[in-house]
Amino acid sequence: MEQQLLNLLMYTIPSLVTGSVAYLFFREHMQNEEERRKFNIMKSLSKESLPVRLQAYERLALFLERISPNKLLLRVAPLSSDKQAYEDLLIKNIEQEFEHNLAQQIYLSDNCWSVVNASKSATIQLIRKVGVSEKIDSANKLREAILNEMLDKPAPSNAGLHFIKKEVGEIW
Repeated sequence: MEQQLLNLLMYTIPSLVTGSVAYLFFREHMQNEEERRKFNIMKSLSKESLPVRLQAYERLALFLERISPNKLLLRVAPLSSDKQAYEDLLIKNIEQEFEHNLAQQIYLSDNCWSVVNASKSATIQLIRKVGVSEKIDSANKLREAILNEMLDKPAPSNAGLHFIKKEVGEIW
């Protein structure tokens, strides 16, 4: 009886050790294969998504350039001499440009999108702040006042452009 138990252990223990080693090796191999598959998928997605992401950055850089007060005032001429109508037209133009590029946010970091959004809001706020003045009574005077305001300081959209350039530089 003792001899049979000893024989059983002599066959069972090496089989258990061999089976355990095989199991651990197989599990490790499967994990490595899964990681390799994920890496290959990410690599192919990155190859396809990079041009789309860069295009999103380009479009938002163009948006920020277009809403820069100096360029906006040259592009959007007043339809009448009414100051309030021109102020509304400028803000409407900025909002339309923004809505046109709204979907680009999915390709940007949250910080970058926040900076772009803040640049838009700051530009609108600048136009409204200048428009509040009692001295300005016509659309042309509003244009002049906004341009004069921009002589001393950079456009609010410059911060957004700088952030976009920095973020695109980090992609490379």
